[in-house]
Amino acid sequence: MATIRKRNGKWHVQVRRKGSPALTRSFLTKTDAQVWVRHIEAEADRRGLPANRKVLDELTVGDLLIRYRDEVSPTKRGAFRETMAIRVLLRHPLSKTPLSALTVAKVAHHRDTRLKAIKPGSVNRELAIYRHALEVARHTWGYPISENPFTLVKKPKVFNARSRRLEPGEWEKLRAACLRSRNPHVLAMVEFGIETAMRRGEVLKVRWADLDEAKRTLHIPQTKNGHARTIPLTSRALSILLARRPNSPSNNELVFPTTEDAVKMAWRRIMGRTDLPNFRYHDLRHEAVTRFFELGLSIPEVALISGHRDTRMLMRYTHLKAESMVGKLP
Repeated sequence: MATIRKRNGKWHVQVRRKGSPALTRSFLTKTDAQVWVRHIEAEADRRGLPANRKVLDELTVGDLLIRYRDEVSPTKRGAFRETMAIRVLLRHPLSKTPLSALTVAKVAHHRDTRLKAIKPGSVNRELAIYRHALEVARHTWGYPISENPFTLVKKPKVFNARSRRLEPGEWEKLRAACLRSRNPHVLAMVEFGIETAMRRGEVLKVRWADLDEAKRTLHIPQTKNGHARTIPLTSRALSILLARRPNSPSNNELVFPTTEDAVKMAWRRIMGRTDLPNFRYHDLRHEAVTRFFELGLSIPEVALISGHRDTRMLMRYTHLKAESMVGKLP
């Protein structure tokens, strides 16, 4: 609805639409005022009136993160970790920046400051939270944000490719240290991980209902990338499970009834009491993938077991040794 009236020798126009702030402008002639009204109303019919950007002066990046934490994070499988990450983000000076003053330059400065304290991979994970929060604000919550600075800033490069494998004699050291662990599940988890290439979180979620002993397969309903998979089990992997099965297990009963924090703590103690330099729990997955290739499995077959959907990422987990291939050459 438009209102045109003459005041103090000028023609004042106000265009109003429900749900949007009024637009006001003054003209020297009534004709110019009417032309402007027709243009604005036509635009309003197609796109709606321009949003009130004053709200961006009142809201900060921290306000956005808090709403995102309360409404979006709980819908994710990694809700607890993301909530903890946002708690850290709220302590940074960037969280006090009004959305109207958020620029690529400020985001880049924040990125560079964080790189002095944490690794590039961790910085990228933080930037991903900011980036998605801004996208939700723009497309779901209707905030009048014209562009997302976090999508425009360059992400730091991550150089975290690893090639660590168990060297001759190291498995015996690792097994002996696991045997001495106060956590009675760690050794079986480590052995099972090497036999299946499963991630630590996937192993901890295995239930007896997931095992098909007759087919010698294991169903993994919850994975890191969100795609369930069913994997074949080696005879050793199956024997590890059967050795742990109680007489009458319930379907929902966990095969490895311990927590991720307990396993992390046990692993730190294991690494502290044995000579395995620069060896991480996740390296067990690298070891398993490489062993599958050494057995002669094809890329699709190994991908089915490991759950990799990107061949390039799968090859990063593969660390074949030249000496192990000599026997295959003429």
